[in-house]
Amino acid sequence: MNKFVTNKLSARASLGNNNVNSGYADRNQSIQAAGVKNGVDVTVYVAVEIDTNHVHPKADGAVLGKATYTDFMKFTEHIAKLEGGVYINLGSAVLLPEVFLKALSAVRNMGYKVYNFTAVNMDMSHQYRPTENVLKRPGLTGAKAFNLTGHHEIMFPLLASSIILEKARL
Repeated sequence: MNKFVTNKLSARASLGNNNVNSGYADRNQSIQAAGVKNGVDVTVYVAVEIDTNHVHPKADGAVLGKATYTDFMKFTEHIAKLEGGVYINLGSAVLLPEVFLKALSAVRNMGYKVYNFTAVNMDMSHQYRPTENVLKRPGLTGAKAFNLTGHHEIMFPLLASSIILEKARL
């Protein structure tokens, strides 16, 4: 990641470019690589010292921090345009619900009107942070909130199929 971040790339772009340009047999299964190939933002949030790779001798906290900050700024650009849209928290019980609430608060503090949107939490069980930060707190200011409980590999394709069928019906 060090060589990519010094070229002002985000964590997402660093991981994606590394996977796209690697000889890894499974590189075509990388979400980050698919994002880079298709021009779709897939952001990454690093909680330093949480993952085992952070204690590697070549790990650089400044690089990790810069990469995740760059991705957070990209995420806030998308949250600033969320009015009338849908936000889905898919299986993140701790970090992403915190990032989402901070980004939402930040863009509102910058004057963006982001109140009318749909917030969806999808997980295998109810957790405190997604319930509070993704559903309840935004719901207090106008967001519609839905909690869908079940296995991701079943629930997400069902949701996607339902949206596609409804869109075709309209």
